[in-house]
Amino acid sequence: MAATVSTTTLPSIITWNSNLSPCPSLSSSLKSYPNGAFWKKKTKKKILSITLSSTKRSSTSTSSTNLSALPFDLSPPPIDHDLLDTLTLSGAKVSDDGIIETFDNDNEALDAVDNGVVVVDLSHYGRSVEKTVSSFFTTKALPILNVFMKDSSDNRYCICVDHGNLHGSPMADGFPAMYIFPADKVEIQDITKQTSLFVLVGPRSNQVMEGLNLGDLVGQPYGTHQHFSANGMPFTVGVGNVISEEGFSLLMTPAAAGSVWKTILSQGAIPMGSNAWEKLRVLQGGRPAPQKELTNEFNVLEACLWNSISLNKGCYKGQETISRLITYDGVKQRLWGICLSAPAEPGSPITINGKKVGKVTSYASGRKESEHFGLGYIKRQAASEGDTVIVGDNITGTVVEVPFLARQCPPSRGSGS
Repeated sequence: MAATVSTTTLPSIITWNSNLSPCPSLSSSLKSYPNGAFWKKKTKKKILSITLSSTKRSSTSTSSTNLSALPFDLSPPPIDHDLLDTLTLSGAKVSDDGIIETFDNDNEALDAVDNGVVVVDLSHYGRSVEKTVSSFFTTKALPILNVFMKDSSDNRYCICVDHGNLHGSPMADGFPAMYIFPADKVEIQDITKQTSLFVLVGPRSNQVMEGLNLGDLVGQPYGTHQHFSANGMPFTVGVGNVISEEGFSLLMTPAAAGSVWKTILSQGAIPMGSNAWEKLRVLQGGRPAPQKELTNEFNVLEACLWNSISLNKGCYKGQETISRLITYDGVKQRLWGICLSAPAEPGSPITINGKKVGKVTSYASGRKESEHFGLGYIKRQAASEGDTVIVGDNITGTVVEVPFLARQCPPSRGSGS
């Protein structure tokens, strides 16, 4: 495949790379992209090239330049922290570790989620590159081949390109390396600092995409993605964001991030910081988070992440445990949303008639002083939607379903899901 980039007349800085389709052919060798992935520099080394089809996998060893997915090479950004400089000048409050905490507009941003569109910098979320997929197949709870056919999948990671670009939650980016064996000949590289990640949330996300002449992605299935060029640098847009299958995710080089951010704001998007994003995750999304709802204390079924597992995939880490829990109806607790009468600390016990039935894992205040909301695990037999519980000493709570968990569908054995 030629590595030329054809462009169309588009507003501002974004051009389309017509050589890359949103769903690469399963029978195409990954070697067909000659110049290396955009997050990689060219180096000579032993690699493993993989050919995938809907019925088989084969691999051959070769000595060449790096395995590639996009016809770009990443050059270091000309100015360190260019995006953070831009955002700081616009009034953003940035933490010591470089996370944008707030634009002093948290309530306005939360309102825009319901009535407009917000843009959030999630560049602190982990991203890594997997050089082969054959061994990684055994570490994930969904079929990798199905991921290729659908373009992406929720699996605590999101596979966006067919040789393994993984988007992970903060503090989870090192997870895959724990399960790689030397004989697998797999290399994982952390590219978090070599890329920037933005997400669009809100009903006007589609209008922003149309305004950027990226309307081809509007209405496409969750996970569909296309590759573009921003100021001559690589830029990938995918359908869906971290807490919803709606909206969009945008992956780019740090050198392009400042220009892309300004362009999105010019289309009417409201900037949102991590403080408001955490409120949104709890209040309106209900998405489980690492070190809060996702810990060694709870399993994937208790977290209600049914869309992240399969009963038919074959061997993967934890498969036997998950199968036993389903077969013998062994899930003893589940994650719920809780409308609270007052603020509650994570870790506070949840009780009914004086008996402990669970605990709070996350808390967020609402836009009004009287709005308080939490996430927590409650024993299945103890409470269900609409029931009243006591949190801590005397905080009243009402058990409610949350949108992200409501979209989870338990798999059937015959579905191949």
